[in-house]
Amino acid sequence: MSYTTIETEVHGRVGLIRLNRPKALNALNREVMTELTDALDEYDSNSNIGAIVITGNEKAFAAGADIKEMAEASSVEMLQRDHISIWDRIRSVKKPIVAAVSGWCLGGGNELAMICDMVVASESAKFGQPEINLGVIPGAGGTQRLTRAVGKAIAMEMVLNNRTLSAEEAYQFGLVNRVVPLESYLDEAIQLAAEMAARAPVAIRLGKEAVNHAFESFLSNGIADERRAFYFLFSTEDQKEGMQAFIEKRKPDWKGK
Repeated sequence: MSYTTIETEVHGRVGLIRLNRPKALNALNREVMTELTDALDEYDSNSNIGAIVITGNEKAFAAGADIKEMAEASSVEMLQRDHISIWDRIRSVKKPIVAAVSGWCLGGGNELAMICDMVVASESAKFGQPEINLGVIPGAGGTQRLTRAVGKAIAMEMVLNNRTLSAEEAYQFGLVNRVVPLESYLDEAIQLAAEMAARAPVAIRLGKEAVNHAFESFLSNGIADERRAFYFLFSTEDQKEGMQAFIEKRKPDWKGK
């Protein structure tokens, strides 16, 4: 299958997916997410693939969602589009997914890394949830998975005050598995995936399900609440101002309504 916003490669029993919108810092628009989930489904159904790696480039894993795609939408339009539901397809992938992260990993990019099963970060990686700068909050699991990964205190600071974590901080707080030099982060991720791909496939699948069950018990309720709040914020003037200011590269003028 051919794609326009991602690239795919096979390394032995590892399927690699590379986000490929470098001019937009791999911003996650509808086309990217559709192609990404299609590629994941293809690898997941291929018996010759045992594990999957998702990566971007050295400058950015993914710097967030595509703001221009949603800036003018109303809350009803966001609810009707329900673009975030496509993320549920990633969660349903049975094979282990490793995120190989370098550079910016922000907003939807951080949510994408967190929905993967493991994260290998380069020393240059930066993790954050800057949606508050746009007058909204994370909407694809950011408030829920982040809190479970790093704890309430750090999650509050990241969600409410745009704290960005360095790669080493992300490792210390439990957001990533390991931090490696820039020149080897992708090779390290592929090697990690290859090791899992060489193990018993059924045991790998059930082990992933069991760990996710422990991690995500009651998560579905939180995800639903987060998604409703995210869509609701598109009825506020601050959301329109925040996203327009982002597009115009200026400081937003918040009105509190």
